[in-house]
Amino acid sequence: MSLIAASDVSVIYPVYSARGRSFKSHLIRKIGGGIRVSQNEIAVTALDGVSLRLRSGDRVALLGGNGAGKSTLLRVLAGIIEPTSGDVRIEGKVSSLLDMNMGMDWEATGYENILMRSVFLGASFSEAKARTAEIEAFSELGEYLKLPMRTYSTGMCLRLSFAIAVSIQPQILVLDEMIAAGDASFAAKARARMEKLVDQLEILVLATHDMNLARQMCNRGMVLSHGQLIMDAPIADAIHSLQSATSEPRSQTKHAVVSESV
Repeated sequence: MSLIAASDVSVIYPVYSARGRSFKSHLIRKIGGGIRVSQNEIAVTALDGVSLRLRSGDRVALLGGNGAGKSTLLRVLAGIIEPTSGDVRIEGKVSSLLDMNMGMDWEATGYENILMRSVFLGASFSEAKARTAEIEAFSELGEYLKLPMRTYSTGMCLRLSFAIAVSIQPQILVLDEMIAAGDASFAAKARARMEKLVDQLEILVLATHDMNLARQMCNRGMVLSHGQLIMDAPIADAIHSLQSATSEPRSQTKHAVVSESV
């Protein structure tokens, strides 16, 4: 049984020394947002005390506007970044589809990249070799797999990286939006393969702005705002809450307050 448990997780990014930059400090105070100004530095709080618990069967949509903290939370759950504070416990094999080019070498051939990226995503070398024929067939790249990736078009690179990614069946998948891959016929095949992959998962965590996709794929919604988890509810309730909040008059919208320490 897979499990994701996060307790009071925060991620803070120091930006630069603020000493002597009174104009920038003044401007940031006026803008607002998850930014802390001190005498020596400015820091952006990407996540602020997030706690959650996911078990097998959970299909979770992370919802919220740009800058809400969705992508940062995905990267914490995927093990790509360490939280500044708090604890994350994960039980189960995790795969992430956040950066489709991660683990790829532009100077290496397609075949070499199949092996390297498969290992990067958690497969053993023998497993990667065994999946090569399947990936070759799915990508439809044929003889191009013998050439360096730098000779590929953008669509060809995406086909190859997607084919490698979906060849591995994880227990937990962390996904930033659904992936469009190539022309219409390949995109349809990719969508079908992605749906099959998701059906066999124990836990899905999907960050998306597409409410129809969230309803289709998820049973639970988590709404984030300014790095804080403000709602965890059945997907229909979470979407309704988010849409109601975004339809409020601008004058009634709440804004995060900049905290200053000196």
